Amino acid sequence: MISKTLDEVAIVDNPHHVDARNVYSREPLSITVITLKPGQSLKRHITPVDVAFYVLTGLGVVEIGDDQEQVGPDTLIESPKGIMHCWRNESSDPLRFMVIKVPRPTEKTVLLED
Repeated sequence: MISKTLDEVAIVDNPHHVDARNVYSREPLSITVITLKPGQSLKRHITPVDVAFYVLTGLGVVEIGDDQEQVGPDTLIESPKGIMHCWRNESSDPLRFMVIKVPRPTEKTVLLED
């Protein structure tokens, strides 16, 4: 059995400059846990694979294509490949969510201009 806590996983350098930790990255998928501090956000971007987000703690605003919704713990959000998406933490508490990418990407994410 392989077991690790989030604190044991290193923060990866990323273009969003947020706490992102790759907790699992093997075929056929990858799982990253992102923590956004109050006021932090992810830049608008497009991924080359389907993405599922699962909110662990906190409240956040997720934007996918033309849709925008405030979501909280135990919420699953699906984002199809090739569609713009981003996250914002407009609350006063940290927001933590899992990013599950299937299949594990081999192409780069495209950042969009704000």
